[in-house]
Amino acid sequence: MGIRGEIFSTRSSAKSEKRTYFFNVKENRAGDIFLNVVESKKHGEADFERHQIVVFQEDMEEFLQAMDKAVAAMKPAAAAAKRAPWRTGPIFRVPGTGGSSSGESGRDPASE
Repeated sequence: MGIRGEIFSTRSSAKSEKRTYFFNVKENRAGDIFLNVVESKKHGEADFERHQIVVFQEDMEEFLQAMDKAVAAMKPAAAAAKRAPWRTGPIFRVPGTGGSSSGESGRDPASE
């Protein structure tokens, strides 16, 4: 067993390069095994903000089911944002045309 009861540890860096996620499987003194997920977010040059959750082994099945549902709900929203990027950014209008500078009508072509 590793430092502070660590059984396994890995990390993932976000594309923004400001966040890192740590996934640590640990065992406490009572012998309970748990997952500790930590988000570390950089502020400035040397400061970090940390948030963490703990999921115990006996709760993992239900936790993963809920996580799968949440991820599935995010997929259609991400796909819609890729199809309709004008919905996420500012709309620029060309004076006198009543339309946007890119010629978009503001309608979602996927719904037609």
